Amino acid sequence: MTFGHRVPLEDKDSQQVADAIESAVKSGGSFVYALHKQFPCFMRYFPGPHKNALSSRELVLSFTKKAIKKHKESKAANEPQDFTDFYWLQVEKSKAGHNTAYNEENLAECVFDFLISGAESTAISLQWALLLMASHPDIQDKVHKEMEKVLGSSNSVSSQDWKKLPYTSAVIHEIQRTKHAFLFRIIKQCAKDVNVFGFLAPKGTFINPNLNSVFLDPKLWETPEKFNPSHFLDKDGQFVSREEFQLLATGSDVSLEDKLARTELFIFFTNLLKTFIFQLPEGEKKASKEPRIGLTTYPHSYKICAVPHHKTS
Repeated sequence: MTFGHRVPLEDKDSQQVADAIESAVKSGGSFVYALHKQFPCFMRYFPGPHKNALSSRELVLSFTKKAIKKHKESKAANEPQDFTDFYWLQVEKSKAGHNTAYNEENLAECVFDFLISGAESTAISLQWALLLMASHPDIQDKVHKEMEKVLGSSNSVSSQDWKKLPYTSAVIHEIQRTKHAFLFRIIKQCAKDVNVFGFLAPKGTFINPNLNSVFLDPKLWETPEKFNPSHFLDKDGQFVSREEFQLLATGSDVSLEDKLARTELFIFFTNLLKTFIFQLPEGEKKASKEPRIGLTTYPHSYKICAVPHHKTS
């Protein structure tokens, strides 16, 4: 979607970028990195995880800028085929109107966001998803039965199938509610003075919403601390899109990388559950569900068994 072609799994550059993204996400949530963001001139003289996060980020941005350069050289913007082509077309158009919002540096940052959301956050959500399915075999069994009933022997699942799979969709949303990849949403800036419950947030104020304040609120959820797909089902078992879940990103406020990550999560999750039954290893009764905190909230390392369906039937 970003560069117009698939990258082979064995491609060394893409593997290096994937490793750098993982490193940047895990190191970027450290206290030392937060200090660097506040005092960059002072902290640049000290070693620590912030150095690793910064070097990893630069590696990813360097990769994206090289790909952008290739697009410019190929003159693909005349017949745009992917996001980079379409963005660069806007860069060329904006030159006449002196609109500096579209430029090569911002394009590289947009691609960086895609790689974070489309790769790392989706991977983290899948890690939580498989752990929760193995830990809740009764819920996993309901997902299997719904998919078998609705999809039958179909070999593929499309992003539109979520409407046919209300219980599966509820499970995915509950995974994101209880084990969301990020503790905070993307920082916003007030375009005008805003009064929130008597507190004034002046124009220009940066807002960093805390997801747990919504997703774990006992006033909003029947069992906020418990993994419970019923939070997203009505009395007839149909999927319900909860306003509380969408509270921090609705309508035009939903970013393109958010949509990408949600679509990817649905397709990967359903295809994995269609193919395998996930179980904890024999003799292991439970695995830790406490998150490890970096720039994201990811699970501790765990072992899991993926058993093909045909071996259990």
